[in-house]
Amino acid sequence: MTALAAAHVSGDLEVARSVLATEAGGLRALAASLGREFVRAVDLFAAAPGRVVVSGMGKSGHVARKVAATFASTGTPALFVHPAEASHGDLGMIVAGDAVLALSNSGETAELADVVAHARRFGLPLVAMTACAGSTLAHAADLVLLLPDAPEACPMGLAPTSSTTMQMALGDALAVALLTRRGFTATDFRQIHPGGRLGARLHRVRDLMHAGAMLPLASPETPMDQALLQMTEKRFGCLGVIDAAGDLVGIVTDGDLRRAMGPSLLSQRVAEVMTAAPRIIAPEALAADALREMNAGPRPITSLFVVEPPGRAPLGILHIHDLLRAGVA
Repeated sequence: MTALAAAHVSGDLEVARSVLATEAGGLRALAASLGREFVRAVDLFAAAPGRVVVSGMGKSGHVARKVAATFASTGTPALFVHPAEASHGDLGMIVAGDAVLALSNSGETAELADVVAHARRFGLPLVAMTACAGSTLAHAADLVLLLPDAPEACPMGLAPTSSTTMQMALGDALAVALLTRRGFTATDFRQIHPGGRLGARLHRVRDLMHAGAMLPLASPETPMDQALLQMTEKRFGCLGVIDAAGDLVGIVTDGDLRRAMGPSLLSQRVAEVMTAAPRIIAPEALAADALREMNAGPRPITSLFVVEPPGRAPLGILHIHDLLRAGVA
């Protein structure tokens, strides 16, 4: 690397670290500034019978679109309304029962005027997210979420950087506070995220397991020659061992067979070869939990028997291939 190239690398890294440090400072100031107004905003949005309508222009508009999406995906019905489009008919998307969250760092964004007037005309709660307490938007709002006076991270102090980072983070804080307030669970999350890898990881074990006649099961007294036939037929690479009460007491895996390999293997009983107290998973556990359990410990495993606590009777079996097919692993 030439001296010039090295200087560029050093300079670029210095700039990047300065940007991140400046924006991190803004976030620390924002966290320290939160108080009753934030709680009142959460109260207001939680009580709204309609949706949270989020609006903003320019960079604040891009942030507003993301904030609305985060609200909607975490149990708070929301939508983004572009303020310029609102002036040409989209005000009809903002209806009785809605609450409005308007983002403008300066608080003087002209394009927001019609959204603000519409909210005032119909008595809709209006929350302003702005850095200027004396701005037009702040004076018009019912509540002001005031961003702290933090420098932008660009050397000119002009490009929205720290301000939009704070807006985004404050939007996330509102969404997560509302999520917690509503008691929104992983099950709720899955219902509105059914697609993609995230939806797959939120499958329940019950959705993916094999049950009934597909279960490879044998008693501790079963001869190993019969046990091997059962393992081969069911194709899970293992055999669950159940006692007279039907409770799972052990497992025979390919690894157990390798460790017991010898002239007497086929004449042994399952109890002499099995591993006692196998790992299990509950039917209502998330598929992601099953994957973590398979990978836990010094020896990853490929199958889990499914047992409903506090019992030990196997209800099903889950193989790593089931997780792969579902897009979990």
